[in-house]
Amino acid sequence: MSARLSTAVSASDSSAEPCCAAPLPVLGRDVTVPLVTGGEVTYAALDYAASAPALQRVWDDVAAYAPYYGSVHRGAGYLSQLSTDLFENSRAAVAEFLDCRAGDQVVFTRSTTDSLNLLAQVVPADCQVFVFETEHHASLLPWRDARVTYLNAPRTPQQAVRTLERALADRDPYGPALVCVTGASNVTGELWPVKELAAAAHAHGARIVLDAAQLAPHHPVSVRELDVDWIAFSGHKLYAPFGSGVLAGRADWLQASEPYLAGGGASRKVARRADGGVDVEWHTTAARHEAGSPNVIGVYAIASACKALTEAGFEGLVERERHLIAKVREGLASVPEVRVLSLFGDDAPRVGVISFVVDGWNSSHFAAALSAEYGIGVRDGLFCAHPLVRTLLGSEPQEPGECGAPEAEPGERSLNAIRVSFGAGTPDEHVDRFVRAVRELVREGAKWTYHTEEGRCVPAV
Repeated sequence: MSARLSTAVSASDSSAEPCCAAPLPVLGRDVTVPLVTGGEVTYAALDYAASAPALQRVWDDVAAYAPYYGSVHRGAGYLSQLSTDLFENSRAAVAEFLDCRAGDQVVFTRSTTDSLNLLAQVVPADCQVFVFETEHHASLLPWRDARVTYLNAPRTPQQAVRTLERALADRDPYGPALVCVTGASNVTGELWPVKELAAAAHAHGARIVLDAAQLAPHHPVSVRELDVDWIAFSGHKLYAPFGSGVLAGRADWLQASEPYLAGGGASRKVARRADGGVDVEWHTTAARHEAGSPNVIGVYAIASACKALTEAGFEGLVERERHLIAKVREGLASVPEVRVLSLFGDDAPRVGVISFVVDGWNSSHFAAALSAEYGIGVRDGLFCAHPLVRTLLGSEPQEPGECGAPEAEPGERSLNAIRVSFGAGTPDEHVDRFVRAVRELVREGAKWTYHTEEGRCVPAV
């Protein structure tokens, strides 16, 4: 950030080191919600895997910049120059956060989904894509114009590497290939062997893209150390919910393709031809895939979150999250009716994402009771990872279902699960309340009656 920009918009005291033993301040931490049984309670946001609350630091930085907002690039006015500096320095901050290589490009997008769809548009025409069935739909579905091999769910990290090695070695024809893999499952929270998978990909002449949507908010991520070719993540999971995402990595495929979107910003020069047509010279920088007026607020929010997490120190954040994971897992293990979903087993390293089912309960009903009777926000459904959840629940992959909107009435069987997720802003009281609520609901049942309304289980009024 330039000196004039930091003077104009800095709202944070970077000398103040957040304590790693305490949760980081997040927006909405004091919000109270009504209970169907009467009274109010502080809301326990335990759905970080969907969207994490904004860090207070991020909100303060965005609020401080907002009066100085201006058009990015080419504007001659002072505020436009400030905003351009902010935008490009945010790009540099993200590259530093990800430990990118020299020559890597950081492209700003709308989300992880947008980032991977962008990459799907730039892969060579004869490229084969390899994806495990365990992926989020953002990684599973964008490759519509490529030849895709879907790999079965592995049951150990070592099996994942072996499965990929066999598939890459047996590909026919033996041409360009891309592997897409998550860093941490959005269903089980388990960490995947990214570095080993990257080594396997490169040994077989393939490239690899890391979906870090669930990894980057919880652990440091180094493009160099993991040796991945690209990385994608979303701001709204990184405590910066302002509509931006990132695709960072090697420039060659990005530069060789047509722009993801055609328009101003992506074009360097446009001229009429003698025959009446138009010739276009596209940028070769990240701007090639950033057509239109950029979301400078969202981009700055991501950069602010990257800086805030780095300054807080991932070592302390990871240690605190392990403490919360242990609390939740031990609490759920004390309830015999609860079955936690897992691919790699109880001892697998993981982030703060845990999915489970409860014997005798519709997961939608259970999640509704947690919200209405305890003020706890979790998620129920298939978590936009249908093949994985069906595999973990023991159902056939072709069995019909709808993400997040089960059709079964409360008390009936349905193909869905409950997910609790947390992170840097979660206080102990929230997970303590969650564990207590699970025990009470299983032991005593819901205190209220519920019914399905517009695909959701809600309290009957």
